[in-house]
Amino acid sequence: MRRRTWLTLVSGSLIGVLGCGQSSFGPARRTSSTSPLEPITPTQRGQSSVSTMRVFVGTYTFRSSKGIYAFNLTLSTGETTSPQLVAETPQPSFLALHPSGRFLYAVNELWEGGKEGTVSAFALEPETGNLKLLNQQGAKGVGPCHLTVDKAGKWVLVANYGSGSVAVLPILPNGSLGEATCAIQHEGKSVHPQRQEGPHAHSVTLDPNNKFAVVADLGLDKLLIYRFDATKGMLTPNDPPFASTAPGAGPRHVAFHPNGRFLYAINELNNTITAYRYDGEKGTLTEVQTVPTLPEDFSSTNTTAEVQVHPSGRFLYGSNRGHDSLAIYSVDTRTGKLNLLGHQATQGKTPRNFAIDPTGTFLLAANQDSDTVVLFRIDPKSGKLNPTGRTVEVPTPVCIKFLPL
Repeated sequence: MRRRTWLTLVSGSLIGVLGCGQSSFGPARRTSSTSPLEPITPTQRGQSSVSTMRVFVGTYTFRSSKGIYAFNLTLSTGETTSPQLVAETPQPSFLALHPSGRFLYAVNELWEGGKEGTVSAFALEPETGNLKLLNQQGAKGVGPCHLTVDKAGKWVLVANYGSGSVAVLPILPNGSLGEATCAIQHEGKSVHPQRQEGPHAHSVTLDPNNKFAVVADLGLDKLLIYRFDATKGMLTPNDPPFASTAPGAGPRHVAFHPNGRFLYAINELNNTITAYRYDGEKGTLTEVQTVPTLPEDFSSTNTTAEVQVHPSGRFLYGSNRGHDSLAIYSVDTRTGKLNLLGHQATQGKTPRNFAIDPTGTFLLAANQDSDTVVLFRIDPKSGKLNPTGRTVEVPTPVCIKFLPL
């Protein structure tokens, strides 16, 4: 599924936002039945004691996939179990786990007729390993493509690519979702005539302090920054309200460095990664450097997709769709600058997503168009990705999340 399907849905000539509680799908409303979940303290277990990961895989369901799949990964050996379908649900293209490990949330990236998309809430069933659907809630936009759960486990923030909007949904005591407390519609456009004719919010990411949300809008060439009220579930534009990328860059996803002082944005359209200094008190970004993701001698079509920083903070990875590779960088932890170390083929087609397990031992690449999740072992000294020879077959995989067991 190419998201350029959305390009005729949204247009605009002004750059701005509507206030929380407003959207083209009607006002968000809060009732007494939608009180958020009280904070839940995650299991206090050091990552070094974790031996097994439950790996959840979100997919597109327009071919043979039926929803969300899962398998186990043994960290000591790299062995995997056979993947199992754990929830039937349409177009679960991005997933987020609750910090308690008890719930999982998935976007349903729906687009037919410009209808509002949804977010599904699931409870994890320890006995079976399956996911039990709790409810679905409107995303206050078209084509929800990314979501995140706040650090306290009280709110889900969702980015809607098709309509170029972002919303906040409360998590109720049983893990289900209430109606949106906040919905903001982006406006404007940028220079690419097909991909940037209007706003396209591609991701929403909270900073390490749970104080600010960064929304990468591919259509506007902007990283929009919102103050996040974790008590009321509200977003308000920061001052300044955004950081601009190069015209035509198309920011897609971002990743914070573990030290909280740097942020990295991968730019889908011009195949680059931009490093920023981040001020966690003010919520501001200052550009440090922009580097290419492709070898100099590659001239075929390519778009980037995912970006992640290794838990050690020493390495960064970005995926190329077309070159079908992972770009590998070292990170200067003093300045945030990147140095390209090389590329690793993902042994499949169209690596839309990848994930590094929380211990930093393995990287799993989701090859959307070859129906495979490929395992690489990460060299902790060099950052090099070593193929393990293990491949897990999952139809149209597009998102990977780890749950320590």
